[in-house]
Amino acid sequence: MNIGIIAAIAYGILSIGGGIMGYVKTQSKVSIISGSVSGALLIAAGVAQLSGQAWGQFLGISIAAALILVFIVRLVKTRKFMPAGLMIIAGLASLGAMLVPFIQQAG
Repeated sequence: MNIGIIAAIAYGILSIGGGIMGYVKTQSKVSIISGSVSGALLIAAGVAQLSGQAWGQFLGISIAAALILVFIVRLVKTRKFMPAGLMIIAGLASLGAMLVPFIQQAG
């Protein structure tokens, strides 16, 4: 199991947890739905990579990049570090970890 797989699954779990926290704190249905969907897709991407499916790597990279952009927009709008800043940092770390094996395969 490479670091990209672990990063995809961990970021997926963090996304689901963040969605649940957003719902509990503010009753935001958007938070729980988007967190659950993006988290489930990231976990699915990690599991797919674990079973040797190449598309899992592309899915994980795509979802992580999309979440980073979403949370950058949210941080600019709210100017509050939590939760947007934390998710940007976690997303960048996860994306970096997912790109390492991708770049190694290409080279």
